[in-house]
Amino acid sequence: MSTSPVSRIHQPYYRNGPSHRDGADVSFQDIVKIFGFRSVTIGKWVTVSEQQIAANLFFDALFDLMDILAVPSPVISLNSSLSLAFGSGGQKHSSAHYDSKKKTLALAKNAGGGALAHEWLHAFDHYISDKMFTGVKTHEFASVCWLRDKELIKHPLNTQLSQCFEAIFLGSEKSQASEFVQQSAKADKILKAYYYAQPQELAARAFEATIQDHLRKNAFLVQGTKQSPEAKLGIYPVGQQRNLISQCFFSYFALLGRAIKG
Repeated sequence: MSTSPVSRIHQPYYRNGPSHRDGADVSFQDIVKIFGFRSVTIGKWVTVSEQQIAANLFFDALFDLMDILAVPSPVISLNSSLSLAFGSGGQKHSSAHYDSKKKTLALAKNAGGGALAHEWLHAFDHYISDKMFTGVKTHEFASVCWLRDKELIKHPLNTQLSQCFEAIFLGSEKSQASEFVQQSAKADKILKAYYYAQPQELAARAFEATIQDHLRKNAFLVQGTKQSPEAKLGIYPVGQQRNLISQCFFSYFALLGRAIKG
């Protein structure tokens, strides 16, 4: 008699960081309270057991992200403007999704693991847009505004983030698109779609690569930027460009963290 496969949420996710919970269980309400998220929504098909597993995974991953970026907890919740959803609020055929209208980061119950860093960068990219550029519309992402040459608000943090986008989008010859952009456009051509080369998707995947390359590993936070089928398509930065993007992101978030901590 065959047995049904164990759902993805029940399978282990590798991490090598220090304990944030000392083995204790936490709840999503603990996560809301500690990080300051606006709200959390749990899908009606999520069992009590799955909710507990997910809360522990989210808790560890968000703490790991905070440590990796060297920022305080308000950065993770985007000054309490960001909501979380688990097993609810996603999109059909999507394992994870950021809803810019509702400012909600949603992970699917059985397929969202590993996508948290990607979706968080989408949320950050959206949140920071009107703090980085003038004349920004409510739905716009900073990465898109940068490519459209919107007027940059003068501030050292904005200058540093602009350097991140330059490292992502431009090659060594600044008049040309980077290899990462070109490879992503080729992947879109093969798939006959415009997805991988969208500025906000390029930024999110570049951030994923940065987080996965850190010595702190958490497979619920990020995975698949090196050996996955998607990685083999060439849709993640590699080599010198990947290193440069990482340096830029870490410099930016370290500066942001210091600015907030005073």
